[in-house]
Amino acid sequence: MSSQKAEKNSEFARPILGHFIDGKLVNAEGRTSEVFNPATGQVTKAVALAGRETYEMASSAAKRAFPGWRNTPPQKRAQVMFTFKKLLEAHADELCATITSEHGKVLDDARGELGRGIEVVEYACGISELLKGEFSKNAGPGIDSWSEFQPLGVVAGITPFNFPVMVPMWMFPLAIACGNTFILKPSERDPSASILMAQLLSEAGLPDGVFNVVNGDKETVDLILEDQSVQAVSFVGSTPIAEAIYRKGTEYGKRVQALGGAKNHAVVMPDADIDNAVNALMGAAYGSCGERCMAISVAVCVGEKVGDQVVKNLESRVKALRIGPGEDTSNDMGPLITLDAYNRIHSYVERGLEQGAELIVDGRGFKIGGNEAGFFVGGFLFDKVKKEMEIYTDEIFGPVLCVVRVETLGQAMELINEHEFGNGTCIFTRDGETARYFTDNIHVGMVGVNVALPVPVASQSFGGWKRSLFGDLYVYGPDAIRFYTRRKTMTQRWPASDKTEQAKFAFPSGGS
Repeated sequence: MSSQKAEKNSEFARPILGHFIDGKLVNAEGRTSEVFNPATGQVTKAVALAGRETYEMASSAAKRAFPGWRNTPPQKRAQVMFTFKKLLEAHADELCATITSEHGKVLDDARGELGRGIEVVEYACGISELLKGEFSKNAGPGIDSWSEFQPLGVVAGITPFNFPVMVPMWMFPLAIACGNTFILKPSERDPSASILMAQLLSEAGLPDGVFNVVNGDKETVDLILEDQSVQAVSFVGSTPIAEAIYRKGTEYGKRVQALGGAKNHAVVMPDADIDNAVNALMGAAYGSCGERCMAISVAVCVGEKVGDQVVKNLESRVKALRIGPGEDTSNDMGPLITLDAYNRIHSYVERGLEQGAELIVDGRGFKIGGNEAGFFVGGFLFDKVKKEMEIYTDEIFGPVLCVVRVETLGQAMELINEHEFGNGTCIFTRDGETARYFTDNIHVGMVGVNVALPVPVASQSFGGWKRSLFGDLYVYGPDAIRFYTRRKTMTQRWPASDKTEQAKFAFPSGGS
């Protein structure tokens, strides 16, 4: 298979995807990285990796555009978002095909991703209501006080490969609707969808420079973090990188929200509807080839009988997974994103076996006729997993489900609460008291009851606890409005023109 290093391959001609800066495509020369079709394992294009000169073009464009966009009435900003929503729907097939060709996920999954992103755009259409401040008449004698929420300026988003449309739309629609200008650095693995969204925003009437896409790698990320013009950075990715971005960004005085890794547990209680629980686990563990930060990667079975039944039901279902190119909508699971991901999954499977886990379903050696070079694996199912094993402690980010057996709900919750990650979790039960106790006492940011993927709707906010989130505010929803704005409070008084007041040396209070 071809190398995936960020270097220019001169052996054959290939298109090079550039950047979108100040309302137009910019075809920058210099370093490039290969973009693969994961289903074939073949290079389809190269993407430019921005250096300082290209990045500064984007930063300057965003700075120039900010004053005019800041002073654009929120209702006009909302109209742009509404038109953008309609264009996203009109170009849904093109966007989803782009996602599938570069990420590998099945088309139906791509449509679901786009739909959840559009929900955030819909929420941003209500920005006039969301930006309303507060007013207090006669806060003191003849004194009125009010607050408003003002945009920060230039803000940036750094997004991962696994949701090339949805995760950027967790960020830029609300940032832009609040009056900021935006620089997006998408994953270099699947960058084309971001360029298409930028073009649609421009078609929707967004002024030049308000939204810019700069493709790149770590060098580009460092330029964003060091740029004094950038006031805030949103990031989604692995925990080590999230923590590094949070530390460096805050050192440079920026607001940072950095969402990191996950190890999401599903607790299956003895009273659960096992068939429905297994169906939910299949989609949550193996959908998108497990490359989701909300994927369920651990099933915690309470009681040996439950464990036996869950493993038996899962085994037949995992073996029956329909796996193939994402363009075929009859498939359940497509390929992994890269050869590196393929090798990493196999390495973890080997370590799981070495450390004593029982491999019930082995997805190694999976090949598809005509796509032998694709990054395909089958589903993996481990039983008898212990908490000290690496397949339990680490985020694998692949189609690997681990079954852990415990005797009580308390032991299940102890496992979850002790884990370094606290992104998502769920419980399958018919008992309301059990569900209420679990949701109230579990140390995780997003919790489902008989819902395996408890991703909040756009009017809520998305984020985890512990080492799954660095920063104080979640993405999208109400938290995003606070993240992308600053509160300003005004206090005003108009003394009578025919009266001279005496100086007062006591600290003022509301009653005087």
